[in-house]
Formats: sequence, structure tokens, C-alpha cells
Amino acid sequence: MDEEVEYRIKRVQAGEIQDYAFIVKKYQRQILVYCWRLLGNEQEAEDAVQDILVKSFEKINMYKPTVSFSSWLYKIAYYHCLNLIRRKKLHQTLKLGLFTHNMTATDSAAQAIESQLFSEPLGRALNKLTAEERSLLVLRIFDEKSFGEIGEIMNKSQEAIKKKYGRTKTKLKKMMSPVKEEEECVNFSTLFKTKA
Repeated sequence: MDEEVEYRIKRVQAGEIQDYAFIVKKYQRQILVYCWRLLGNEQEAEDAVQDILVKSFEKINMYKPTVSFSSWLYKIAYYHCLNLIRRKKLHQTLKLGLFTHNMTATDSAAQAIESQLFSEPLGRALNKLTAEERSLLVLRIFDEKSFGEIGEIMNKSQEAIKKKYGRTKTKLKKMMSPVKEEEECVNFSTLFKTKA
């Protein structure tokens, strides 16, 4: 546990709210990157971070040093992002039911930065995973959290997290394996020769 963070939290809990600025400065970037990877959108991630930091401030008296503050904060972020993803999917489902439209992708500065955070195949594969699977990989690989910390964040046992991580890694590898287009083209051309 980070002693400086724990000291500042105790001060905030005692009413010295200006010490919360230290906590914000220390964790804001980490939580932003985590939310961005889960939500896939910079603006949504920035908004989420603000909400998460406000929630954690409002609930800071509930924090007990039985777990690291980082794990406690990531847990708030995890559930907040899950709720946003669920609402977004519901909204998209309703929108698709009411309107049919074609969306066009445009390159922006945010997308250029996002492409630096993810490789294109990895980004596409991560988007195909469930929010829980995506969070698990982000916490383990990018944020280098232990299985114990991830279990604490996701309210699951360490063993369950290890098993889920193994299955999710296998699933991700399958999604990222290259499509064998050349074989399909050869088979297609062979089909034409036999038809002619």
C-alpha cells in the first residue's frame, strides 16, 4: 500500500478535503486510460473519470485500508464503466429499432491517439469481448494488477479470475488470428476452373 496515499485519505476523511487533489493527480491518468480502453471513446472516458472521482470523494469515508486504495478506486471505475456500456447498448438497440442509418468513420485527433493505445487488430478484438472480459484483460495486461486485486475489483475469487483470464486470453488469440484469405481465393479460383 502507498503510505502517502493512505495518509492523504485519512486527512480527507478527517475533513481536510484539499488533500483530495493529491489523490486526483495521482490516479486521474490511470483511470482515464482504463476507462478509455473499456469504453473505446476518449470523451466518454473523460466524462466517466470525472464521475468516478466525484463518486470516490463522496464515498471516501467508506474506504477501509483492508484493500489498496487503487483497487477500491478501480472497483468504482469498473462498475461505473459497466453501467455506461449497458446503457449505451440499450440506447443503440432502441436507436436501431427506430432508425436505420449508415455510420461513416472519420479520422480525428482522438482516433489517432486511440490507435496509439491499441493496435488495430487488438482494438477490434477487444471490442468483440464482453465488458467483463475486456476489463479483465485491461486490468491484468495494461494496468498490471494481480489476480487478487482483480478479484477484489470484480467481486470474484482469485481462482475464478485466473480461469476466466485463461479463457479470455484464448478467445482473444482466436479472434486475432489472421483470416486465411489466400486459401479462400485459391479455392474460389479452383471452383471457377471446375465450373468452366
